[in-house]
Amino acid sequence: MFRGLMAQINENFQKLQAGYLFPEIGRRVAAFQQSNPKAPVIRLGIGDVTEPLAPSIVSALHNAVDEMGQRADFKGYGPEQGYGFLIDAIREGDYKSRGIDIAGDEVFVSDGSKCDSGNIQEIFGSDTIIAVTDPVYPVYVDSNVMAGRTGEVNEQGRYEGMVYLPATAENYFMPEPPTEKADIAFLCSPNNPTGTVATREYLQRWVNWARSNDAIIIFDAAYEAFITDPDLPRSIYEIDGARECAIEMRSFSKRAGFTGVRCAFTIVPKELTGSNSKGERVSINSLWNRRQCTKFNGASYVVQRAAAAVYTDQGLKETGEQVAFYMENARLLREGLSQAGFTIYGGEHAPYIWMATRNGLSSWDFFDKMLSNCHVVGTPGSGFGPSGEGFFRLSAFNSRQNVEEAIGRIQKHFGR
Repeated sequence: MFRGLMAQINENFQKLQAGYLFPEIGRRVAAFQQSNPKAPVIRLGIGDVTEPLAPSIVSALHNAVDEMGQRADFKGYGPEQGYGFLIDAIREGDYKSRGIDIAGDEVFVSDGSKCDSGNIQEIFGSDTIIAVTDPVYPVYVDSNVMAGRTGEVNEQGRYEGMVYLPATAENYFMPEPPTEKADIAFLCSPNNPTGTVATREYLQRWVNWARSNDAIIIFDAAYEAFITDPDLPRSIYEIDGARECAIEMRSFSKRAGFTGVRCAFTIVPKELTGSNSKGERVSINSLWNRRQCTKFNGASYVVQRAAAAVYTDQGLKETGEQVAFYMENARLLREGLSQAGFTIYGGEHAPYIWMATRNGLSSWDFFDKMLSNCHVVGTPGSGFGPSGEGFFRLSAFNSRQNVEEAIGRIQKHFGR
C-alpha cells in the first residue's frame, strides 16, 4: 500500500565515494588473513599508537576514578568547554611557554580532533567554499560533502565546488594559498599524510592570504609534539595576525597515547569573526560555544584529569619519551626504505613516512603487493586524494621489533 513520501535521507551522503579509507583497508586485510591465516601481518597503516599509557597518566586516571566513587568528590555534568584545571594547563603548557597568550574562554576541550574537524563546518554557511591540500586527511573533505557544500565527484576523484591545492614533490608537499575564491582552508602541520612540516614563512603567507581575503584557516596541529626542530612553529598563533583568521585544533591522541582514551581541544580566538547575510560581523567563538553547549556535554572528568597529567613534569618526561620512541621508529623506516631504493619523504617531524611506489604501480596495487608479499599493511596514498596517487604512507606507531621486522621484509622483497 502506497504511503506517500517516507523519511528522506540526506542525499549528500550518497556523493561520498564507496567507503571511508580506513574501513576499506580493514576489509582488505581481513580478507587476506582469512585466506592466509598463518601470515604474520604487521600493521603500519592506521596511525594508532601501540605503547601503553604513561604511568603518571594511569595514576591520574585511577585517582579520578576513586574520586568518582566518593559522594564528596563525585562529578556529574561538567562545563561543556572543559574543566578549568585542564584549560589552565593547556594555556600554560602549550601556549604561554611559547610566548602565546590564549584566554580561558578561547579553549574548548573535546573528545577528539577528528570530531572537531568534522563538526566545525556546522557553524559556517552552506555556500561556503572550502579549500584543501591534496592529498588530505579525508575528514576535511567528507564532512563538507555530507553538509552539501560540494557537487558530485568528478573523473579525477575531486568534488565539484571544492578547491584542491595539489601537494607534490615539486612544491615540497606544501602548496601555496589558492588564487581562486575560497572562504575556509584546512591546513595540517605536521602534515597527515605526507609528514612534512610548515615553516614560519610558509604559514605567514597563508595568514596574509586569509586576512586579505576575509577567509578562515582551520589549522590542524594534532602532531605538533613530533616536531624535532625548536625553531619550527608548533602553533599558527606564533604567526603575526593569526588570531584574526585562524582556528587551531590539537589532540592528546598521538602526543600522549589517547587514541582509546579520547581528549583534544580547539582554540577559537575572540578576534575571529565571520559575516552573516546582512553583512554583520559575528563572533566565531560565540558560535562554536553555542554549538558545543547544544550538542556536546563535555569530555569526561576522568579523561580530563588524565589529560592534565600530561602537563606535569613527570607527564611531560614520560610522554616525551614515547614521542621520541616513535620518532626513532620513523628514522629507522626512513633510512631502511631509502636503502631499499625507495624515494622517501616525511619521518623527520612527523610519525609518517610518505614514499613513492615502485615500477609504476598504483597506490592500491602497491598496497596489495606489500600485503601479499611482505605481509605489511600501509595506507594507499590515493585514499587521501588524487594527488596521493603513486604514493604510500607508513606509520611509525608500532613496536620496535615489528618496525625492524617490516623493514627487513620490505628490503628483502624490494631491495635493489
